[in-house]
Amino acid sequence: MFNFLQKYLMGPMGKIAQLKIVRAVMAAGMASIPFTIVGSMFLVLNVLPVSFPFLEGFFNATFFKISDLYMIANTMTMGILSVYFAIVFAYELTSIERDEQNINVNPLMGALLSVFAFFMCIPELILDGGKISLVSSMTDTETIVSGIRMGAFVDRLGTSGIFTGIIMSIIAVELYCMCVKRNWIIKMPDVVPPGVSRSFTALIPTFVIAFVVMIINGGLVALGTDIFKMIAIPFSFVTNLTNTWLGIMVIYFLIHALWIVGIHGANIITSFLTPIVLANMAANANGANFPLAGEFNNSYVTVGGSGATLGLIIFIAFMAKSDQLKVLGKASLVPGIFNINEPIIFGMPIVYNPYLAIPFFLAPMASASLAYFAIKLEIVRPMLAQMPWPSPVGLGAFVGSGGDWKAAVLAVLCAVLAFAIWFPFIKFYDNRLLEEEKVKAAELAANQA
Repeated sequence: MFNFLQKYLMGPMGKIAQLKIVRAVMAAGMASIPFTIVGSMFLVLNVLPVSFPFLEGFFNATFFKISDLYMIANTMTMGILSVYFAIVFAYELTSIERDEQNINVNPLMGALLSVFAFFMCIPELILDGGKISLVSSMTDTETIVSGIRMGAFVDRLGTSGIFTGIIMSIIAVELYCMCVKRNWIIKMPDVVPPGVSRSFTALIPTFVIAFVVMIINGGLVALGTDIFKMIAIPFSFVTNLTNTWLGIMVIYFLIHALWIVGIHGANIITSFLTPIVLANMAANANGANFPLAGEFNNSYVTVGGSGATLGLIIFIAFMAKSDQLKVLGKASLVPGIFNINEPIIFGMPIVYNPYLAIPFFLAPMASASLAYFAIKLEIVRPMLAQMPWPSPVGLGAFVGSGGDWKAAVLAVLCAVLAFAIWFPFIKFYDNRLLEEEKVKAAELAANQA
């Protein structure tokens, strides 16, 4: 099994993890965390009375009188998340191109050019009578002013625009780098301040990006569509696939198959999922019911870290018989509470360990199944707010679901279910290590005698 995973999974996924785009997406996802958390906390404040009706009178007399004031923080984080995503993605991608191709491009300028290209795609256009015009529509169901579709804010700047932001950032950065490599730039004398020189260096690339984006937009408008609608077709298919039980099983199988051969599967797979779970979380806040949203992973599935090892860590810390597992469990207990379990994965070890590979796969897949169906059947409210991923078991689910106490209970049940799967395997492994320690102790005593 390990040979199979190494040959057909470790190699290809290792190469994918090194792709420039994947590294830039991972950086953008990490950079978006503080914005999603801060914006989510204000949303949680607004929905608490739904979970606790006795608070409604108090909130009406206090917080709800200023809700329009503090919900601006939510609008300017979750409502324009694609802008933050595009900026960081383009900055990282430009930095990678600069370092790996040794070209004189400026990451900040790459980020600005990418936002420029992205913003050029925001207005909705229509071809009517041979003329391209900005869409304007004011009805009971939509508001589009001069091509700008309005929701809570500008509709396309939210999570629905993340994929478009990524695509336009790739186009802008690659065109910028191409212009610099081919010397399609205006060079200034050395005496000119660097800031002024960089501005003129980017002048021609800006024109090139503008013309390319206009050609793309014009061509798509002539076909009766635009970049947002085009991208929505394949990515909505992927999103729908990840929101099925089978899709979630595949996701967690891949994450743990990579871990078992020594690759940080969570980093690789979740980097692709970040735009999807953020979009699903925003949709849940507006009444949808997507299980895979926000911190579904760390709240319900990988409680204690990849492999859902919280119960395992508690067990070996206090009930293991072998000295090796006792020491390892006590050292890993505090990190495990906060979903950090690299000491267990590499110290036990779980990596390349045939005795523990099966529960390492099965435990998170079982807890994911329990959480998926509890949310899908509307027993538990879905994730509608982002919590820090190291949140202890129950807390992340409770706050992330907007204060649903059943979500906290579900998180604990997921951890218990995962441990029930781990228990027979860790008992066997503990006894095996204990026998090895006894043999070594007997050999040491014989040598000393």
